[in-house]
Amino acid sequence: MTELKRAEEQVRTLTGELERRVEQRTSLLQATVSELESFSYFVSHDLRAPVARLEGYCTALLEDCGTCGHADCRRYAERAGLVVQQIKLIMDAFNSLTHLARCTLSIADADLSGIARTVAGDLAVLHPGREVEFVIAEGLRVNGDPALLKKALEHLLYNAWKFTSKRERARIEFGITEQQGVPVYFVSDNGVGFNMKYADKLFKPFQTIHTPGEFAWNGTGIGLAIVHSIVLRHGGRIWAEGEVGTGATFYFTLAENPESGSYLRQG
Repeated sequence: MTELKRAEEQVRTLTGELERRVEQRTSLLQATVSELESFSYFVSHDLRAPVARLEGYCTALLEDCGTCGHADCRRYAERAGLVVQQIKLIMDAFNSLTHLARCTLSIADADLSGIARTVAGDLAVLHPGREVEFVIAEGLRVNGDPALLKKALEHLLYNAWKFTSKRERARIEFGITEQQGVPVYFVSDNGVGFNMKYADKLFKPFQTIHTPGEFAWNGTGIGLAIVHSIVLRHGGRIWAEGEVGTGATFYFTLAENPESGSYLRQG
């Protein structure tokens, strides 16, 4: 009986220590997200007004350039206007990333194969001049938030579409493999690829490993960070493998039964 009581006391002590650690980590997470939300509010409100004023000045300049005799006047005003639009896109993307940290997951049956086919069809319609072979595995269904998983696949497939744009025969595949008994989903392409020494930069916001303007479609530099956040919210992980001139493959896992709702305190 003495040994049993001693064991029970030890279990209670360990349980209490574990609960304290979980509470501490949760508090740190709450504080981090709170800081992120404060910065997001600053981006959404405090920066929105001056950017809108700058946009107004660019519009006024374009109107005045109609009577201006300087050959470069209109060109400079148009470039300034494009920069303003890019700033607005980045602000919206950042706010979207912040939202993913605390949004409520609505778990349901998600048809990943169907989502991939829809995204591939949309890309083909938007860019009809390209010939791209899509290979999409059938019957890939998971438990998850269908809207968020669609957003993740949109970014991954768009990324593959973008970086195969210089290939005469582009090929993009969405499929499944297995590692240590765990299903692993992947999006691969035969595009420009990347140097693996930069792999850690891929999922960080506003990081890029390609020269700006190198490809026809310029993003916000936050797409893969959004994918990373969505995968984490689904209890999974994501990583990439690539080789310059050969292509790239993005792998991700998803928890079998991710928790619904939000893991952050409300109010």
